[in-house]
Amino acid sequence: MTFTTRPGNYGANQSYKMSFTTGGLFLNESIAVAALHPQGEDWVQTRARALEIGTTSLPKAASNRRTLREIVIRLSTLSDNQIRFLTEATGRQEQQHLLWVAVCRAYRFVREFAIEVICDRHLSYQLELPLESFDIFFAAKAEWDDGLASISETTRNKLRQILFRMMREASIISEDNRIQSTFLANSLHSLIEANAPWSCHGLVPVSFEQCLL
Repeated sequence: MTFTTRPGNYGANQSYKMSFTTGGLFLNESIAVAALHPQGEDWVQTRARALEIGTTSLPKAASNRRTLREIVIRLSTLSDNQIRFLTEATGRQEQQHLLWVAVCRAYRFVREFAIEVICDRHLSYQLELPLESFDIFFAAKAEWDDGLASISETTRNKLRQILFRMMREASIISEDNRIQSTFLANSLHSLIEANAPWSCHGLVPVSFEQCLL
């Protein structure tokens, strides 16, 4: 499976950025930041303007900066058409799924978990997603990556908590941690694939029929 590089490398050479402990999916905040971004503007400028006008409701300036940094990291993986879709879509679930794809592009660990754990369990009809699945996956990856191996148990537990929270907020799993099948609208499916030679199969647990598209 090959990943495109917009604007960074989404393939196996991408480092494991684990800064998603900042919070959850940030759907409303991400839509608000995306709406501030004119086509062609540097995302650093968009982030500065979002910080100035107080796009997030966090009380501390440092928390606002960290949150906006992660939101921009995710949004910057989307094309101009995808950003437009995110701000104009009438279906909240479509916005959730598009933002989940952005999260998967931004964080290699999340993307690989989606493909190697969620997709595998979904296709084999093992819809329960126990917390231990994260622990097993993390341990396997840490054997080959010194950065992951150096992460403390406390931080690892926080990463697990936030990842499961994001998956619930993106409607990837239910409140009781069951993988949820969905069917992407043709417009969203085409939009995701328009700037990438790989499908969204594996990132969003779509129906079997759509996995074949």
